[in-house]
Amino acid sequence: MNTLCVIPARYASTRLPGKPLADIAGKPMIVRVFEQASRAKSLSGVIAAVDNQRVFDALEAHGGRAMMTAKNHPTGTDRLAEVAAAHPEAELIINVQGDEPLIEPDLIDALAAAFEAEPELQMATVKSPMRDKAEMQNPNNVKVVTDKNGYALYFSRSLLPYPRENTGAVVYKHIGIYAYKRDFLLSYAKMQPTVLEQTESLEQLRALENGYKIKVIATDFQFVGVDTPEDLAEVNRLYKERL
Repeated sequence: MNTLCVIPARYASTRLPGKPLADIAGKPMIVRVFEQASRAKSLSGVIAAVDNQRVFDALEAHGGRAMMTAKNHPTGTDRLAEVAAAHPEAELIINVQGDEPLIEPDLIDALAAAFEAEPELQMATVKSPMRDKAEMQNPNNVKVVTDKNGYALYFSRSLLPYPRENTGAVVYKHIGIYAYKRDFLLSYAKMQPTVLEQTESLEQLRALENGYKIKVIATDFQFVGVDTPEDLAEVNRLYKERL
């Protein structure tokens, strides 16, 4: 299957201005994300979807590949769809966030493998078990519950499931890496925002509300996304341990 990894990277960031160009062990963050994603074995190509010439130039200077996209996209999915529309050869689009410089290449391969195992699949994402109670209560950490076959039942910023009885149910954090069949992605981006999507401010609920299934694969990999200067310092520490 022709699989294209797209890395949306928006230059503006409230908490960390110019985030894609933030230095991580001597290279811009977007370059680190590109390098990690490029290690996945299932990919036919990797491209960053950028909205700033400096980010575009930084990638090309380090041997990366980028596409300039519109600055006014309301969501990351819209930016992703612009790239997908320009690449009709791609059958599967995998969306890796531009602030995940520690993304695990094997996880990208696992998402691609899910579509090989279930050819009718249209969309897939990832969950990871949460162990810290404070993290569980944090609305910035999106939770997901799935059915017995691993399909999403619901995503929420609230604690999910609510532990009215102590059954030992695991609370799973939703990890924002997605895979889509290209044709579905193009249709999905054109769907009108839905009530639950707007209530929770979670775009993936649009797919569920329109009756589509989302496969959710589990991983124990612990993610360190970069949203704050503190996150950036932690990721730099981890990278320097590797070098």
